[in-house]
Amino acid sequence: MAKVLPPGVGAAAFASAVREWTAIVGADWVFTSDEDLEPYRDPYSLVWGEANEYLASAAVAPDTAEQVAAIVKVANKYKVPLYPISTGKNFTYGGAAPTYTGSVVVDLKRLNRILKVDDKRNFALVEPGVSYFDFYRHIQEHKLKVWVDCPDPGWGSLIGNALDHGVGYTGTHFRDHFGSHCGMEIVTPNGEIMRTGMGALPGADTWQDYRYGVGPYVDGLFGQGNFGIVTKMGFWLMPQPEAWFTGTISVPNYGDYTALVEEVNYLEDSGLMTGQVAYTSPLGAPSPELTALMANGWPSDAAIEAYAKQKGGPAWRARLQFYGPEKTVRANWEYALERVRRRVPAATGGNEQLRTLPLTPEQEHEHHLVNFGIPNMQIYNMIARRPTDGPDGTPDGHVDLFMVVPRSADGVHAGQKAIYEARRSVGVPTQITPFGGPLLWHPRTFLVGAPTVASWRDDKEKNRKSRELYAAYIHYGTQAGLGEYRTNPAFQDELVAQYSYGDHALLKYQERLKDGVDPNGIISPGRYGVWPKALREKLGKGSTARKKG
Repeated sequence: MAKVLPPGVGAAAFASAVREWTAIVGADWVFTSDEDLEPYRDPYSLVWGEANEYLASAAVAPDTAEQVAAIVKVANKYKVPLYPISTGKNFTYGGAAPTYTGSVVVDLKRLNRILKVDDKRNFALVEPGVSYFDFYRHIQEHKLKVWVDCPDPGWGSLIGNALDHGVGYTGTHFRDHFGSHCGMEIVTPNGEIMRTGMGALPGADTWQDYRYGVGPYVDGLFGQGNFGIVTKMGFWLMPQPEAWFTGTISVPNYGDYTALVEEVNYLEDSGLMTGQVAYTSPLGAPSPELTALMANGWPSDAAIEAYAKQKGGPAWRARLQFYGPEKTVRANWEYALERVRRRVPAATGGNEQLRTLPLTPEQEHEHHLVNFGIPNMQIYNMIARRPTDGPDGTPDGHVDLFMVVPRSADGVHAGQKAIYEARRSVGVPTQITPFGGPLLWHPRTFLVGAPTVASWRDDKEKNRKSRELYAAYIHYGTQAGLGEYRTNPAFQDELVAQYSYGDHALLKYQERLKDGVDPNGIISPGRYGVWPKALREKLGKGSTARKKG
């Protein structure tokens, strides 16, 4: 039996719960030994080996939504908290580990059915165990003319990624994975099976066409939430385009960044440019002059402009991507360049490339595959776990952090400055300059990424410093009015506390909903700062913590 028990649940009661789950799913699919539970630890944990590391008491892997419902009913009977995962591959954000130690992980990997893919109405319905690789293989085997927008790397779940507000790389309307979902099936905290949108209408064939149905729209409760266990989810798919085109617009002066961003925003919001943008600046290349510029605090605008003039142009580049018929993408590229030149006459275009689609196997080796809806594992070698890394001095993983900033040049600068100040506050080399570009995964906002925080299994002091840096990112971002859109479990309470408008009115509302639909606090207690009443009072969490503080 597991060494870690659910808090407040005795060994005898827990053993009874395990026996009942075994009767539901079979002995092969209930895991309690230390060896079996090792995969349910967070491999990139910032609290590895600490007293507050997040550990599971057991795991159970159902095969159907009906089995999930039965598992939930047993959990209510014995007051055992559950933590559902899809494939557990979201390593920089906690992996398969629960957010409350002692929880039983409900591993949905066996719910791996692709239930429907329609390449005429361009949607899919899948279960949580379906990975991007699974789905892509299905598309290829059935010669379907649709793309799935996928993140890096591609071994994760479509549903799991969307529920954590994951993002990708293709068309504007598909990169926000939760935003492009349509319809869910959920096992509620009392063990009922519920469908949202048109799925609630028996016999309807529009479940993946119209997401709202009638009445209040509740799907948002299940994104980064703990109000149920999602067992099916629909997605809108991108029709396979005829061609892909890319070109780069360069502007000579640092101050041209404002006009460049504003014009590209117009192009994307108008549907004239349908792919992801990449902003870069050659002025950010390491040099003694740049080191001197950043040595004594964030430089003034005048100092930045002077440095840019000294180095010479171009100051900024925007790599645009277009999907559609060849005539259309070429025309839209010409219009994009023309439009930017109205504001910046010295802007130039270059690096043009056209591909008719689908790519040939030879062409696939030349491109970032996710731009073409092709999942892969290329980016898994980032930061750690590379074959070339030696055993000494190599982190065991990393933890991501991305600030949501306004979609403007000033927004990017504010995010970069906040990260710079955070690193200086804890004595870490800055690595941040005014010449860093944003990330454009979400269609209506920019993200500014902080240099990744390393995780260390065998060095608690290094992990402590990593946590200190992560906390500084959150603090300095908040001071600038910038927040992260998701976070590692070790910082979920702290990040949620920053969203405090109206004396934390949003969190209080979420807590009231939690207490109403999940009175026993069974589903993922504490996930993204939403704790059930009993644990708020016992642990001093959620809004209770702010009353005391």
